Amino acid sequence: MAVSRGGRRRPDVLVVGAGIGGLTLALELHDAGIPCRVYEAVPAIAPVGVGVNVLPHASAVLDRLGLTGPLTRVAVTTRESVFYNRFGQLVHREPAGRHAGYDSAQFSVHRADLHRVLLDAVRERLGPAAVRLGYRCTGATQDDDGVRVGFRGVPDDAARPDERAAVVVGCDGVHSVLRRQLHPDEGEPVYSGVNMWRGVTRWPPFLTGASMVRAGWLRTGKLVAYPVRNAVDDAGRQLVNWVAEIETPRYARRDWNRTGNLDDFLGAFEDWHFDWLDVPALLRAADLVLEYPMVDQDPVDRWTLGRTTLLGDAAHPMVPRGSNGAGQAILDAHALREELDRTDDVTAALRAYEARRLPATARVVRANRSNPPDAILREVYQRTGDRPFRRIEDVISAAELAAISDAYKEVAGYSPEALRAGR
Repeated sequence: MAVSRGGRRRPDVLVVGAGIGGLTLALELHDAGIPCRVYEAVPAIAPVGVGVNVLPHASAVLDRLGLTGPLTRVAVTTRESVFYNRFGQLVHREPAGRHAGYDSAQFSVHRADLHRVLLDAVRERLGPAAVRLGYRCTGATQDDDGVRVGFRGVPDDAARPDERAAVVVGCDGVHSVLRRQLHPDEGEPVYSGVNMWRGVTRWPPFLTGASMVRAGWLRTGKLVAYPVRNAVDDAGRQLVNWVAEIETPRYARRDWNRTGNLDDFLGAFEDWHFDWLDVPALLRAADLVLEYPMVDQDPVDRWTLGRTTLLGDAAHPMVPRGSNGAGQAILDAHALREELDRTDDVTAALRAYEARRLPATARVVRANRSNPPDAILREVYQRTGDRPFRRIEDVISAAELAAISDAYKEVAGYSPEALRAGR
């Protein structure tokens, strides 16, 4: 079905999945005057997950959508990214977001808070019925005029009427039904050999109070920690997101909401008592602990078939390293909006979107496997033999450290040069 607007026949778009990517896409399409509606499997929206980072390339998209104000109210505006070895020695420090000269901020935010900002904006701008809950997608079929999508109810599993649209976008995450339909023989996820445990803890501010910390290395235990909410109680504590990563041969099926066991990983961090953070105390005080294997999928050769395409984790599941998964979904949404707005030929628009975003995200998937920003810690671990150093300059130069960081920014699309070029 196509809808006339301003003399143009605008395609109506059905979005499968109301996560970060799907909701951002809905806001982008609405901003372009392209009608859409969103179908989500869960019967009720509940706060799930832990922290995410919104890097400058992605926050620029949200800023253009008028979301910087509400996001600033719920997030921590990140000041710096800092790297330490497991002995608490500073390896590298660099400013983040506007503090690094970007036009847009970097935000550290609880996933539920970011999701709420997006969902509230969608319901306000597109109407309360724009997001339909309790619709589990079972597949899609298409003809020359549109796509028919099948649904079942959640939790009753009752049949729901098919829905039809000119375009269907699968934003249904790592277990995407539409991806499986497009690539039925894809196979199991690729395990990185690293398991991770994630949690949030109410904790006094450390370092600048807006620092993103990466410390240690995967062989003996690596930690990522950063605040995602300010002033969560009368004592002025923050909600701190942390991730513990350790090389391990085992893993369970990927599930963002699987409860983790503190005893499975705490031993690796028992002696991490730094003057700026008592790590074992932070971990023990967690409000919750989740477990997730570091898995991804090899990049596929296509996301698009006729009038259907994929976006976000459904298109390019990546290991959660580099603080860039949510950001790439946001960039996908903006690119798809631009291509659909550029032409009335929807199949050409989807092909152009795929040509623009598939190679770019494939590079990020591979970089997250081998050379994310954390590679700074790998270099120090290997060069020191996992021992304390007297001066970091004796181990690795400031230029080498900056080069590792800058290389990832270029691949991920948020180097200053990439942003100036509009990539």
